[in-house]
Amino acid sequence: MQSAPLSPQAARSHQSPLPVILDCDPGHDDAIALIMALANPQLEVLAVTTSAGNQTPDKTLRNALRILTLLGRTEVPVAAGAPKPLIRELIIADNVHGETGLDGPDLPEPGFEPVPLKAWELMAQQIRASEQPVTLVPTGPLTNIATFLLAYPELKSKVERIVLMGGAAGVGNWTPAAEFNIFVDPQAADIVFRSGIAITMCGLDVTHEAQIMEADVARMRAIDNPVAQCVADLLEFFVIYHKDPKWGFDGAPLHDPCTIAWLLQPEMFRGIDCHVAIETRSELTLGMTVVDRFGLTGKPANAHVLLGVDRQRFVDLLADSLRVW
Repeated sequence: MQSAPLSPQAARSHQSPLPVILDCDPGHDDAIALIMALANPQLEVLAVTTSAGNQTPDKTLRNALRILTLLGRTEVPVAAGAPKPLIRELIIADNVHGETGLDGPDLPEPGFEPVPLKAWELMAQQIRASEQPVTLVPTGPLTNIATFLLAYPELKSKVERIVLMGGAAGVGNWTPAAEFNIFVDPQAADIVFRSGIAITMCGLDVTHEAQIMEADVARMRAIDNPVAQCVADLLEFFVIYHKDPKWGFDGAPLHDPCTIAWLLQPEMFRGIDCHVAIETRSELTLGMTVVDRFGLTGKPANAHVLLGVDRQRFVDLLADSLRVW
């Protein structure tokens, strides 16, 4: 069992492609993260699993299948996960992502079927078969990851790292204290952060710096292929919610693609190793990621917490990824 996170440099020391499993709840930014991952040969996407979160489980599964159909990557196995959090009732973010979960672009219908396995069963199958340790990349609630860890403790040593989008060292975006993904299933997040597996946490502190501006959307629109046009459509819809003055954004934060960008170019990010605990009981702060930046608890670091990013490099990486298609 790993007791401390690897350095960012160590996470990308592989000579061969890094095997990853993407666990997502598409969602505009999940879809863009999936597109980025499959565009870059440094990553080998072993499977895609889906969770409920941004929309209901039937819609997030369908959206993953639609994106992979658009990309012509129907060989990637896809499995649906838990229909609701471990304990709580499901909360969705349809006010952000629309009725379908991917409102905006005209996406194809799914061109293939999911495999007849649950998300955690597919994870276990792929991790067992992999010659290298596998990196898990959850960009939604952590229900599927927690279920996998509980069901297959013998495979924990074959998970190299969990690179997740969730949490914050500062304020939340769904409640004053909690970020959406962690708030949806705080009990699952607690299991993940207690697992002993190396974690990279892409929380709101970094994702709010990874904003896409109107000029960036125009840059994506100018890339002449169907995938880039889809991403431009996704971004134009996604910007609408984030124009609310209460957020103070100049553009729209691309939360989930930060996970893929860190795997590809960790040097564009800055962060710290520290202990992160999950609040699972408080009425006021349920789902809060309690980030011990100053070592006040004396507990060992269990996560590499990202706090900032070179925004221009991030946008450049997205544009380069879209030119592949």
